[in-house]
This record gives sequence, C-alpha cells and structure tokens, in this order.
Amino acid sequence: MKVLFVCHGNICRSPMAEFILKALVKARGLEGLYFIESAAVSTEEIGNPIYPPAKRCLTQHGVWFDPGKRARQVSREDYNRFDRIICMDGSNLRLIRRIIPNDPEGKIHLMMSYTGVGRDVADPWYTGDFEETFQDLLEGCEAMLA
Repeated sequence: MKVLFVCHGNICRSPMAEFILKALVKARGLEGLYFIESAAVSTEEIGNPIYPPAKRCLTQHGVWFDPGKRARQVSREDYNRFDRIICMDGSNLRLIRRIIPNDPEGKIHLMMSYTGVGRDVADPWYTGDFEETFQDLLEGCEAMLA
C-alpha cells in the first residue's frame, strides 16, 4: 500500500501524518507492506523542513521523524505512484484537483473520512494547537489501518 498525505504546505499536518502512520505500521510489523510520503498542494514551503512545533509534538509522543524531510509539491505523476492520496481538508481537496484533475480510481480521500466523520483535520498553522492535530491524525491513521 502506497500512501501520500497532502496538506497545504507539507510542513505541519501531512508530515505529521506521514510519520504517525510510519510509527503505527512499524509497531504492527507491517513496514514491508507500506510506502508512505507526504506533499503539499501549494508551492509556498517547498524545500522547507517540518515546522518546529510539529517536530516538538511528534517528539513529545515518541514518534520518530526524518530530520531531513523537506516539503515538496504533489505532482500529477503521484497519482500513478500512490494507491491512496489523503488530504487534510476540503481546501486541499479543491486545490489538488488543479494538479490531479481526475480521480478515476477513487484514490483521493479526506483524512477524517476514515473515522466516519467528514470534517477537516485541525490546522495548527492557524489554531496553534498541535496536540489537537496530532490526535486527529492518530485517530485517522488508526482508522485507516483497521
């Protein structure tokens, strides 16, 4: 299973989701079955590292992350490379359609849809609440694996 998490800038929510899912997959001994990455719908943060408060939150929860992770933008080719492309909010869903206009295989989903709720993942860039975001992402990743 190849999973791509997507948020606006690829410095908060999507890399947090990437490393949370990697940790869950590793804890279940399923590393060989998953390939997990993250990307942005915008170009604003390309090349930038994970936002420091997001790193702190992951560290507080004992979730390893690659310190070399840098933001990148989603590409049209990602549609063929990944089995699931998971967006953090409705805005990401709208913007990804400019890059990947068609989804004939039904690969593009909202993160919280896996929990049975169609709401957005809280955006800590605006809320400042990285813990709330972590809990949303953990819930979504666990539901996706279930």
